[in-house]
Amino acid sequence: MSTAAQIPLPEPVPRVELSVVLPTFKERGNVAELIRRLDATLKGIGWEAIFVDDNSPDGTAEAAKAIAETDPRVRCIKRVGRRGLAGACIEGMLSSAAPYVAVMDADLQHDERVLTAMLETLRAGKADLVAASRHIEGGSAASFDKSRGAISGFATTLTRNILSVPLSDPMSGFFMMRRDKFDEVAPKLSPVGFKILLDIVATAGPSLRVAEQSYVFGKREQGESKFNVQVGLEFLGLLLAKLTGDLVDPRFIFFALVGTTGLAVHLVVLKFSLAVGGESFSIAQSIATFVAMTSNFFLNNELTYRDRRLKGLAMFGGFVGFCAIGSVGALTNVGLANWLYSERSVWWVAGAAGAIMGALWNYALSSLFVWRTR
Repeated sequence: MSTAAQIPLPEPVPRVELSVVLPTFKERGNVAELIRRLDATLKGIGWEAIFVDDNSPDGTAEAAKAIAETDPRVRCIKRVGRRGLAGACIEGMLSSAAPYVAVMDADLQHDERVLTAMLETLRAGKADLVAASRHIEGGSAASFDKSRGAISGFATTLTRNILSVPLSDPMSGFFMMRRDKFDEVAPKLSPVGFKILLDIVATAGPSLRVAEQSYVFGKREQGESKFNVQVGLEFLGLLLAKLTGDLVDPRFIFFALVGTTGLAVHLVVLKFSLAVGGESFSIAQSIATFVAMTSNFFLNNELTYRDRRLKGLAMFGGFVGFCAIGSVGALTNVGLANWLYSERSVWWVAGAAGAIMGALWNYALSSLFVWRTR
């Protein structure tokens, strides 16, 4: 008898039709209530909840795993050493074997009761993706404060006019789609940022049939909002990336912005060293360069590579590597600029080409060897 024949077949389990992916960071207090609400809403539907937790210090993953011990519909992916909502959503959706996957926040502000209507739309073959919207008839974002409402409205207008995507609420993080359609587009998505819905729709293009489902955005009861200035900047980065056909990576946009602030820091420190410190130009330039590199490193660690943020001794080693790469990048910048200027004496062309080459060098090598991203 073969070995395969000796392995007992597993007992039949209910078919999972819908996977609900729940990216979390510091949402421990909402885990049990969210499962209770999903259980009440999805009666008669084979479902599972996939918590994707970015190593929350409050024990969110542990709370989800405690429920999973007795409820096979619940499972948890705990991510260590990487962070970011988009990346968490991608990992959770790729882990699903169900024909349909939904993404929603775990803060109880997304109305889980509309999941059944979204599922019916997909079952009927009317769409490949159903986006929950606060900005169509029946929807509401009244719980937003004025500043967040204004930012959301501006982002919506910007997205529809620039990318022409069929979404009335591109900032929404609440949607459901066919898993096979997601699998097709997943390799082209950016794991950086917060706006995974916009990335999916813009990347898939007109081949993806999109429908919308109204819902009322609720008030947060526990935990803290993740909406801040960085979310807005990442949204603009994603927008620019899609506008250029993904030629420009969102992470590089952040890297370039940080480099621009580094130039400003460099000039301020240089001026201060010359005017106040009375240093020679060479010493003042060296001081300014070191301060600018330090500023760039810490800003990149917090913004550009926040999902792979360095800490402790790793931060010290990363800083040394970043400075070494930046020094070689400066030589590359000057060398290319000098060569171009000797061939054709157009100073701004030579200078711009050298700066771009230096920036690309610094970005590529920093990504590979300092923060070790793909």
